[in-house]
Amino acid sequence: MVSVLPQLTELKGVALNLLFPRFCVGCGREGDFICSPRQASLVRIESPACPKCGKPQKNGMLCSSCVAWQAEIDGMRSPFRFEGVIRQAIHEFKYRNLHAIALKLAQLLSNYLVENPISCDVLIPVPLHNKRLRELGHNQSGLLAKESSRLTGLKVNKNCLMGSRHNLPQARAGSVEERRQNVMGIFSCRNDGLRDKKVLLIDDVATSGATLNACASALKAVGVPSVWGLTLAREI
Repeated sequence: MVSVLPQLTELKGVALNLLFPRFCVGCGREGDFICSPRQASLVRIESPACPKCGKPQKNGMLCSSCVAWQAEIDGMRSPFRFEGVIRQAIHEFKYRNLHAIALKLAQLLSNYLVENPISCDVLIPVPLHNKRLRELGHNQSGLLAKESSRLTGLKVNKNCLMGSRHNLPQARAGSVEERRQNVMGIFSCRNDGLRDKKVLLIDDVATSGATLNACASALKAVGVPSVWGLTLAREI
């Protein structure tokens, strides 16, 4: 008996595209949220890079910032610089509720992982405090982790890590030190079977890396041996 599921899935996709056509956030061309020419133009973060924070570093050694900062997180990586089309895509996703773009953005993350493997057992999205979640209406990191899980086969645990204290959004914090102070101790973690698991944190943007590091601190406090962070983009 021939299965009709693939055909039904294809028809469903066609129907959704007719009802909600996709337009490139960069140029407005219909077809995809980031068209092929705009995707090719995304500014990548190339090697060599600091092995800790992932910022470009000519000699591939620890940058001066990471030497001075005794961070808990094992490493952070991002495919792109936070500028141009990727910045616009994240803005539409985060602040204008373009949830449908999550799959496209997760594809960019999974493509990066194929080319730059990070050893991990589980994906964990950076959580939002309930107050911030009500303000935004969604957790963009959770949507990214969900779609990334479908593409990579890695499981998602979205219930173990929590925002235990409301803080000023990082975008409004000033210096690097102020950002680190702003997120210090704001996350808590239930073990939830994570002991001896390698964790990959998922978020949209890294600036100072303070939020990812605060998450890593909470995770390591319950016995997680390895925590890396992966974001779509990084401020350089």
